[in-house]
Amino acid sequence: MEVSALQQMLSRFRQLQEDLQRQVNSVTVEASAGGGMVNVKMNGQKQIVDVKIEPEVFAGKDQEMLQDLIRAAVNEASRRVDEELANQMKNLAGGIPGIAGMKIPGLF
Repeated sequence: MEVSALQQMLSRFRQLQEDLQRQVNSVTVEASAGGGMVNVKMNGQKQIVDVKIEPEVFAGKDQEMLQDLIRAAVNEASRRVDEELANQMKNLAGGIPGIAGMKIPGLF
């Protein structure tokens, strides 16, 4: 392979990395549990940016149920982030053979 072809490929990988980072930074997902009793908003870096809990959850004073609802909403939001980033990765990498199906450790 020629040096210029390798340099061009490396340049495309750098651009892909920058595009992917922008995509990660722009992703925000929401998930709920308990029929909307607990809502969680999570960004592309899997940081929880908002949690809303309906007041009636507290009326029952069921700590275990609240913990379960929060856990379920967070896990669903995390799954949605993974799914969204995987879809965006496929779109970004579509032009590079072999990249579209690649798993990136720590990202998916």
